[in-house]
Amino acid sequence: MLNEVKSARAERVQGEQAQAKHALGRYQHARRMVLAALVVVMFAALLFGQSAFPPESVPHETIEMVGVLLIFLGIVGRLWSTLYIGGRKSSEVVTGGPYSITRNPLYVFSSIAAAGVGAQMGSITAAIGFAVICAAAFHVVILREEKFLKEALGTPFQAYMARVPRFFPKLSLYQEGDTGSFKPRLLRTTLLDGLVFLVAMPFFESIDGAQLSGILPVVFRFP
Repeated sequence: MLNEVKSARAERVQGEQAQAKHALGRYQHARRMVLAALVVVMFAALLFGQSAFPPESVPHETIEMVGVLLIFLGIVGRLWSTLYIGGRKSSEVVTGGPYSITRNPLYVFSSIAAAGVGAQMGSITAAIGFAVICAAAFHVVILREEKFLKEALGTPFQAYMARVPRFFPKLSLYQEGDTGSFKPRLLRTTLLDGLVFLVAMPFFESIDGAQLSGILPVVFRFP
């Protein structure tokens, strides 16, 4: 009888964990869809915009190069974050590495990469605008995730929320922590998601060429 009770309890716990992973999977899928939609919308909106700095000028080229660095920083940061979270998000509170300084490092690094995408226009305004729009869109997903994780993980997650900032990193809190088990599949998925940002470089170069040749009209300019 006791064994049957234990078995039923174990099955119930496994069922709850499976449901939690499924629910969190929906949020993570929403995150990827938001990211892809943002990239497409921003690309489309900027087809007819151009930096106030001429394409061949030093300021334009400098901003583009800084943007490339931001894109790679964002991609590497996302991979670093995945090493720590590695499928554990719905089952335990991860507090090491990037998760010791911000509760949402994947979104932070995605916003940094988005700034790099905007910078490919050679515009500081576009770089800041892309980052802000990306962060604002992710904020909605973050709130939904937090509600779910408070219910799934209880007091430990609430204590973590009280200690670590939601978005902007607090570097003084950094702790190395434990990465848990290594999951190549998750890293591959994160890398493929991040490569979307690299599309910005050839895309904006082709836009610059089309605008200079008169194929695309320049409707507005910004610094």
